[in-house]
Amino acid sequence: MDLRKLKTLIDLVSESGISELEVTEGEGKVRIVKNAPPVYVQPSTSYAPQFSQPMPMHPGAEAAAAAPAAPAVAAPQGHVVTSPMVGTFYRAPSPGAEPFFQVGDTVKEGQTICIIEAMKLLNEIESDTSGVVKEILVENGQAVEYGQPLFVVG
Repeated sequence: MDLRKLKTLIDLVSESGISELEVTEGEGKVRIVKNAPPVYVQPSTSYAPQFSQPMPMHPGAEAAAAAPAAPAVAAPQGHVVTSPMVGTFYRAPSPGAEPFFQVGDTVKEGQTICIIEAMKLLNEIESDTSGVVKEILVENGQAVEYGQPLFVVG
């Protein structure tokens, strides 16, 4: 099936009231599901460190032994570029090539900043703003979700 036809089908499903569409064309078959139930993954507990809390000696000991709260992680300063789709994130056009940019490089609106592979298709993702790349928030080869922050541009 042609990529333009597939995109048109996806747009039709997203704009309509239907939640699922299945199209068979020759030997090819496409199934598009909107608002599929979330898939929950049970985190592995084998890597979680085990800590035990000592018993307080007297009633006031617990308050005295309480550690100060960890400082909150500051929200990124600047424009956050997010993933437009679910897939695998790549910083370079091919495995041996240089990344599209590094932290500190200047990007322009419309410039290709990464590739997201989805269903065996390599999708070039363009910057939606101009500025200096302050931070890269995901690792090369990492799976990303729709709307997940990828970069901070300021």
